[in-house]
Amino acid sequence: MARFQLAQVKVSWTALLTLAHFTYLLVGAIVFQILEREAESNNRNHFQLEKLNFLANYTCLDGAALEKFVQVILDAWEKGVNPSGNSTNPSNWDFSSSFFFAGTVVTTIGYGNLSPSTVSGQVFCVFYALCGIPLNLAFLKQLGKCLTIHLGRLKRGMVSVVPHKQTVEALAVSLFFISGSLLFLVIPPLLFSYVEGWTFGEGFYFAFITLSTIGFGDYVVGTDPGKEYISLYRSLAGIWIIFALAWLALILNMGARIMENVVVLTHPGFKKQEEEEDVSSSKLEDTSKT
Repeated sequence: MARFQLAQVKVSWTALLTLAHFTYLLVGAIVFQILEREAESNNRNHFQLEKLNFLANYTCLDGAALEKFVQVILDAWEKGVNPSGNSTNPSNWDFSSSFFFAGTVVTTIGYGNLSPSTVSGQVFCVFYALCGIPLNLAFLKQLGKCLTIHLGRLKRGMVSVVPHKQTVEALAVSLFFISGSLLFLVIPPLLFSYVEGWTFGEGFYFAFITLSTIGFGDYVVGTDPGKEYISLYRSLAGIWIIFALAWLALILNMGARIMENVVVLTHPGFKKQEEEEDVSSSKLEDTSKT
């Protein structure tokens, strides 16, 4: 009876993660709705008011003509053409920009501000992504191994200074996190802010949204038609993305392991139940094979 009650109290690690995951999504949905819905309504009303003012100032135009022109602008934007400026704007498909686009394809960032407009380009993009995404994952995995090796060397180098093993591991991980943050999440946003004319907050927001592969496309480097960029600017940004992704993936894996260890330490039953589930699944696989 006591064992049955204990089994009822236990909650599997998978169920707990599922509950936490969907609760997190629900909380995010509610918060984003509260923060953004009113601003969206204000922006929509402001845009409609600007259209009415434009029609009032230019009486030769009617509403239908204006809507048609707005549609032309939207079509141009969807095809990667910046409506502002003139035909002398920098090309979106020079080598540097194409290299940057190729990087966003294989990393699955997909900003959405640029995409192939020709049928041949779209077909090539599909097959390029099919081959490039696994290749990029393998490359990032190998980079992660190299970073793990360097982290291990850092731990061994600190043993002579700090003899306590757990303290050494905590210090090494902290040093790895701080140095990587400076190299990938602090210095690049400063450079982007200087070149693009953004605030540091906007630069950091772009860096995090990029490296987490969310890629909203509201901030993208090298797209301002009023600025002159060096030829390799976007290519260098693409290289930064690749190496920063490997570092961030390693950090996220460390964070997941730390969370799991904390749960196991505070609730030892989870670990035992997880091991029992693994044994049961292994037996089931062996039975199915025979």
